[in-house]
Amino acid sequence: MDKELETLAERLGQLLLKRGEWLATAESCTGGWVAQSVTAIAGSSGWFDRGFVTYSNGAKVDMLGVPETTLERHGAVSEATARAMAQGALAHSRADWTVAITGIAGPSGGSAEKPVGTVCFAWAAKEGGCEAQTCHFAGERSAVRAQSVRHALCGLIERLEGAVLQA
Repeated sequence: MDKELETLAERLGQLLLKRGEWLATAESCTGGWVAQSVTAIAGSSGWFDRGFVTYSNGAKVDMLGVPETTLERHGAVSEATARAMAQGALAHSRADWTVAITGIAGPSGGSAEKPVGTVCFAWAAKEGGCEAQTCHFAGERSAVRAQSVRHALCGLIERLEGAVLQA
């Protein structure tokens, strides 16, 4: 998986450099793994602005401006929270693009409604638009986290290569 993540991060960096744009991340269940993956690439200081690791709800509120009402109404693991995290990362950085990840990596913490492996993502662009998606990954904690990092990077690449973000 490490080589695959490295390849994806390199591709992402090439796309951002070509466009003259910047990335910021907002991560919960991945604990900064996306930021680690991109900063492992030489030259990433030319396209990676910053990463927010907002594991607690308080950090999501304090660092990203996620409304407490969003957390109360939808929970930390929700598309609404992921959207607020991605938009907060845009507002609190110099980035043109952000990705947010919040989920339940396990082994505990799941429920019937949101089982272990439930991960919500959001991708936002400074030029407008924010898309969210929920995935259900299989495996133990490290596998769920690794799949989440891969999905976040692939989602950024897809959007940079031409997908239009929906409002």
